[in-house]
Amino acid sequence: MSELEDAGRHAALASPVRQRVLDVLGDAADAQTAQQLAGVLELHVSTVRFHLEQLEEAGLVVRETRHAARRGRPSVVFRALGLDAGRARDRMIEALADAVASPDRDSAPLVAGRRWAEQLPAPTGTAGEAIAATFARLGFAPELAGDTVRLHACPFREAARRHPDVVCRVHLGLAQGLARRAAPADDVLVGLQPFVEQELCLLTLRAPEPGHDD
Repeated sequence: MSELEDAGRHAALASPVRQRVLDVLGDAADAQTAQQLAGVLELHVSTVRFHLEQLEEAGLVVRETRHAARRGRPSVVFRALGLDAGRARDRMIEALADAVASPDRDSAPLVAGRRWAEQLPAPTGTAGEAIAATFARLGFAPELAGDTVRLHACPFREAARRHPDVVCRVHLGLAQGLARRAAPADDVLVGLQPFVEQELCLLTLRAPEPGHDD
């Protein structure tokens, strides 16, 4: 990156409003329209469009044209670029801090992960699609295969190897929270099989057995 480009990014991020816009885009499981962002941020859509243009010029946001499944005008959506890894670390630190501070060490990591999911914009698609999309943005290199999400990478792998009872369970709670938000009418049970291979973990999705009470 040139000094000019770097200066442009710093200038774009100097605005607290643009920081908020970028935070929402970075946490979103899918690209967002200006109208969606305006609703989340409680700002006028024209204000949001102005800040999106500034972020786009700085190379922090990219716009895409999405064609509707039915006849109609295509929509313009925006996606954050290049800041997901840092944001994922920040969110993970917050979740771990919540887990460590809780007196209930068994359930606290799951609860912290579910709380993380609640802070994200509403996911779209099926439970599996919502999990895969969000985990992709966080750097897990997921592969959705039927009722399994194969995680080929983990930004927190070394910490997870040392403390799987905390780190992996935060990730499981995040996946469970995303599944519940994506498919609130469906009772989807999400499980995690960590390190089935040296660089592979599995998230599994299944319907509960009759009489199961989650």
